[in-house]
Amino acid sequence: MVDNVSVMRSKSNLELEKTELVIGYIPLTDCAPLVTAVKLGLDQKHGLKIRLQSGSSWASIRDRLIIGELDAAHILYGMVYGIHLGIGGIQQKMSVLMTLNQNGQGITLSKQLLGLGIHDGASLAEYIHAHPRELRFAQTFPTGTHAMWLYTWLASLGVDPLNEVELVVLPPPEMGNHMLSGQIHGFCAGEPWNARAIRDGVGFSVVASQDIWPNHPEKVLGTTKEFVSKFPNTAQALVECILEACRYIDEPAHCEEVVRWMVEDGYVNATMADILPRFLGVYENGLGGCTVTKHPIRFHDEGSVNFPYLSDGAWFVDQFKRWGMFSKNKDALAVAAEVSEIALYKRAAQSMGVALPDSEMRSVNVVNGS
Repeated sequence: MVDNVSVMRSKSNLELEKTELVIGYIPLTDCAPLVTAVKLGLDQKHGLKIRLQSGSSWASIRDRLIIGELDAAHILYGMVYGIHLGIGGIQQKMSVLMTLNQNGQGITLSKQLLGLGIHDGASLAEYIHAHPRELRFAQTFPTGTHAMWLYTWLASLGVDPLNEVELVVLPPPEMGNHMLSGQIHGFCAGEPWNARAIRDGVGFSVVASQDIWPNHPEKVLGTTKEFVSKFPNTAQALVECILEACRYIDEPAHCEEVVRWMVEDGYVNATMADILPRFLGVYENGLGGCTVTKHPIRFHDEGSVNFPYLSDGAWFVDQFKRWGMFSKNKDALAVAAEVSEIALYKRAAQSMGVALPDSEMRSVNVVNGS
């Protein structure tokens, strides 16, 4: 299939230390770059053979990365940093090879809350203040992006997420069923599970993650520092391959094709109707409203999505400190410099003709300046 696709051509001609790679992913819309790379045969073009393996939870992805069963993974940005810092588990030096996407997550509330007069953030905050610790919210991993979006959004409403609500961790595909049974009242997760909760009639959207931080980093291509040290050329070839896939996805004419691959090949257990609208930036809220976001899920944007900015990593470290997860006196930017494989990414991007940003830092525009 590669011969029929107009794509970037690698100029690196790397001698690869390892060619067969097992890459993990969670069944979410933003696993699209990995699916695209395999479906187009881009891995073969770059001298690799990628085998994708679905994980049942983010904890399973973490554990399999640490013990070496996975070579790399589609993984939550903050999760990589949590592992690197040893928060809540075994500490392992980690690497972010590149960012896979920006935007595209959301917070959904149970329709049962409408009967309590809760229909938006303001009414939710009012109820929580009057009934502390009555409502239960789910996110996908303690140091992951979804936890950070949930905490940040609640805090922007004046709600203390650590003391005024109950918090639980659930795999993304289980969110809707737990909401239906009344075990949770809201959740933050990636698509298509927010859209699926709306289609199933159990939830309504109150905020998209891009409304919390426009063009925020989300999933990354993560691996261990040991993997990069042992297989630097392989790591670079992998970045080149996924960069090519990301650029392919960002072409509007390819969106429906990519979504169809995820659905029909079983990478994500959802329908076209669950995935495609929000993939294109069209958000139905479950209450009869519909908006087109200014910041839809993006996978490339001329390379601006994929650069592993130091400022992005530092933000997560600062959030871990803010929410009492990490108390050591470590400079956030120094930690980001340990994790972000900027030199490797630059080599891959230059080989592929992908533009590099002027700075390794970018502005962080989060609600409430958090």
